[in-house]
Amino acid sequence: MFSSTPYISFPGNAREALEYYADVFGGTLDVMTYEGMEGLPFDPPPGVVAHAQLHGGLVTLSGADDIDENPQPLAGSAYSMLVMPASVEDGKVLVERIVADGGSLEMPFEQAPWGDHFGQVADRFGVLWQVNVSAS
Repeated sequence: MFSSTPYISFPGNAREALEYYADVFGGTLDVMTYEGMEGLPFDPPPGVVAHAQLHGGLVTLSGADDIDENPQPLAGSAYSMLVMPASVEDGKVLVERIVADGGSLEMPFEQAPWGDHFGQVADRFGVLWQVNVSAS
């Protein structure tokens, strides 16, 4: 069986971000750190997330801490995550929650010219979420 999931390299705050996403989107979060791993070709700082996966909720998402000397910020429009809540009300609640938790409204969540309800919100970690509720 084939599957796919977005993978985000967070600039040192993977645990915080993924725990937040588990709270917002639901599901189960599995987190693995480098502690106890032997034979690594580098010396990771304590508590660094080696791999984590959120699954079973509204999104499936994986990620880890970027341990490069200069990790890249997440903000920008080169990528985004598309979520499709079951109802317009669920979409409004999601957008309002992300904004209330330190995010920013990038595009109002409202009826789009193609009939769906659509909007964009950047969360406090810099990840852009497109929220779409189908008109049908």
